[in-house]
Amino acid sequence: MLRRLAPILLVICLFLLTSGCAINRATAKVTPGTDLSKVKSFYIVEELGDKGTWNVYKLIETNLTKRGYTVKSGPEIAIINRPIQDIQSPYKSDVIVTYVDKWVWDMTNYMLELTITFIDANNNLPMARGNSYHTSLTRMSPEEMVDEVLTNIFNAKSSP
Repeated sequence: MLRRLAPILLVICLFLLTSGCAINRATAKVTPGTDLSKVKSFYIVEELGDKGTWNVYKLIETNLTKRGYTVKSGPEIAIINRPIQDIQSPYKSDVIVTYVDKWVWDMTNYMLELTITFIDANNNLPMARGNSYHTSLTRMSPEEMVDEVLTNIFNAKSSP
């Protein structure tokens, strides 16, 4: 009886061990009432330590530029000692873009997860957020992950 069950148990064990490596997820959500078709310009806030290592901000900048938008990038701009109602956006763009990238090692370094957030530059409220998560077996290049997230954000429908 054990000889009959051994191959079946082996297949089940192999499936369970490898299925964790084949997870992927791609999501996007636009804040109700947001109309991304009116957006013309973006300011990408460069994450500390990104310059010279992964340059994810450059990948986002390149992708948005190819889509026809005006794009600038740089550090986060601090606004100090001014009442909120007197503040005009120092970013001089329609949307502030922030991102969080997570890298892991599995034979090579690869991007496991990327989250991109669009923030309204006038009121500092979130407009949209997209996420891409690909484990080792479904991994994508950083360029492909940026494109996947941005495509999903721009294709997502806003609720009224």
